[in-house]
Amino acid sequence: MPAISREEVASLAKLARLSVTESELDTFAGQLDVILQSVARVGEVAGAEIPPTSHAVPLTNVFREDVVRPGLTQEQALSGAPKSEDGRFRVPRILGEEA
Repeated sequence: MPAISREEVASLAKLARLSVTESELDTFAGQLDVILQSVARVGEVAGAEIPPTSHAVPLTNVFREDVVRPGLTQEQALSGAPKSEDGRFRVPRILGEEA
């Protein structure tokens, strides 16, 4: 018998705005129970002497130094644009917006 009930699965599905069938409630209850048991088992293994980690192997970030370099002027940036207006790129309206 799963530790999570069909009613709890139905409540979770409603919160997630998912439509589930009666047979899916039973299936999901069993699957969620396995997931919850697995998470509980991990919690039992991790003791206070084991530091929390995000990766099993150490990682080193490789970042380059930020160097200020000259960029394009407004005129240069807009020179390749199909259309521009008031110093900005002019793009077609989308999603049925009206002027």
